[in-house]
Amino acid sequence: MPTRCSTCSSPPSTSTTPRATRDRRPSTSRSSSDRDARHRHRTTMSLRPPPDDRSPAELLAFGVVNLDKPPGPSSHQVSAWIRDAVDDALESADRAPIERAAHAGTLDPKVTGCLPLMLGDATRLAQVFLEGAKEYVAVLECHAPVPTDVESVAAEFEGPIYQKPPRKSAVSRRLRIREIHDLDVLEVEDRRALLRIRCESGTYVRKLCHDLGLAMGTGAHMGHLRRTATDPFDDRDLVTAHDLVDALAFWLEDGDPEPLCELVDPAERILEGIPSVTIAETAAREVAEGAPVYAPGVIEAPDVDPDALVACFTPDGSAVCLGRLVGESDAESGTVVELERVLV
Repeated sequence: MPTRCSTCSSPPSTSTTPRATRDRRPSTSRSSSDRDARHRHRTTMSLRPPPDDRSPAELLAFGVVNLDKPPGPSSHQVSAWIRDAVDDALESADRAPIERAAHAGTLDPKVTGCLPLMLGDATRLAQVFLEGAKEYVAVLECHAPVPTDVESVAAEFEGPIYQKPPRKSAVSRRLRIREIHDLDVLEVEDRRALLRIRCESGTYVRKLCHDLGLAMGTGAHMGHLRRTATDPFDDRDLVTAHDLVDALAFWLEDGDPEPLCELVDPAERILEGIPSVTIAETAAREVAEGAPVYAPGVIEAPDVDPDALVACFTPDGSAVCLGRLVGESDAESGTVVELERVLV
């Protein structure tokens, strides 16, 4: 998604409210003042600008980086390094820090490739990555020459399979079902086969390679592994950590935000595969206060199954919330979307 950055900023708004005088009746004065304050908050509260109009600081506060993870550090270490680099840059620019960053799908230290990093408020979107598929390229190291029927054996693993997480896994070692969407043999050389695997989130590729070796009768283990996609991100526009640090320096030292805007996407990119509901700005302000999305505030809604995960946007494309579709959008009243994550 092309991003147009602006470096302008507006000073923080201030307001003063005179204290209630003693000659007013306390109960009436307090309730009236509270109602006025709530009304002012709802009508003056600023929503996030459209994705294409955000400044560099706004982009970093609700953005995502399609990082090319290097071999060596853990996913958690990489996330922490990027968070600290961004916070240092924002501090130098006299802006509020993002304070948090999160990665989408853990990669082992030796594994490389697509590791989307959510910055700031974008961390609230982590659950979206559980809905999407993952894609890997792996080297299958066989313990004997690769048999001629390797492709037909691999095809048997497409579809639902049973897996038990390895002993070193951080999750409970219960038998689980995972879907293998595609398993292609790209190349064979003596005792090695190059595989492309498109699978459900939570699939253990190391265990899949072990099971393939058993099925072929040769035994096998996983060699090099690289993740090439985490829906909706893939390896066509990966960013290195060095590229991002350089882009932050160009913004701070040279006043050039363009490299940063090319590397950091608005967090709305994460929601590309999620059905979208368009709501009025007045409804978005109510959502920011914790209210669900009611029928009168819905402008457009998808035709999806009840209880489906949906993303709500304002008409200018700014994300407002994640929620579950629970009602009819064309109804005159009632709740249409129950909130799961508020994004404003």
